[in-house]
Amino acid sequence: MTHQPGFQVEIADGIAVVTLDRPKANAIDAATSVALGETFAGFDRDPAVRVAIFTGAGERFFSAGWDLTADEAFDSDYGVGGFGGFTNLPDRRTPVIAAVNGMAVGGGFEIAMAADLLVAADHAQFFLPEAGLGILPDNGAVRLPQRLPAAIANEMLLTGRRMDAEEAARWGLVNRVVSGAELMTAAHQLALDVCWAAPLSVAAILDIGRRTAHTDPIKAMNDIRDLPSYRAAIDSDDAREGTQAHAERRDPVWKGR
Repeated sequence: MTHQPGFQVEIADGIAVVTLDRPKANAIDAATSVALGETFAGFDRDPAVRVAIFTGAGERFFSAGWDLTADEAFDSDYGVGGFGGFTNLPDRRTPVIAAVNGMAVGGGFEIAMAADLLVAADHAQFFLPEAGLGILPDNGAVRLPQRLPAAIANEMLLTGRRMDAEEAARWGLVNRVVSGAELMTAAHQLALDVCWAAPLSVAAILDIGRRTAHTDPIKAMNDIRDLPSYRAAIDSDDAREGTQAHAERRDPVWKGR
């Protein structure tokens, strides 16, 4: 395990676990965000990391978002990955699972929404109080209307109303809702399921999803064939290994090339 100011990183069996640890509410200042961005960018360059889990220490707060006690501007430089380390990380190849262990507030909710998969403890809550503080849930104002019906998204954005884990699951924001005691086990199992897939295929799927989210499907299908990530996956040794392993009824051995 390695320790950074405000968080810890543990890597084993292809899974990196990043645990935010800033008592009392796991709020994030600019320096912590910058360090998180460098960490998540590093995962893309590290063949030992296939998937990352992001969680908070304790049981009450996943993250309270921006640290209001920090003496810094709302629009400070939060690093290469944007606020929280990976929310706006360009061309991210490593999938991220948010393991929401408690309240995901403001920027904490935005971090959870930016993850590719989300597991929540049954006592988790999600809300965006920024409008009531005279500031903006900027990332949330972009992401939430893409994930929820307009009326529900606007209610959360404009009034700060709270959504519990079960409701979040009903709207499709959450993959799994489990007890707090089972949270990290469930997140690790989901991470192992991701590790079962070929790394170049995973990277290409993330890339295609980002680039075609608001594109007509027919145009998207024509466009993706020219993407380097698409060609890297389907022309790879792993593509041949995967189909051969299936024919031979054995587990594939991925090389990432």
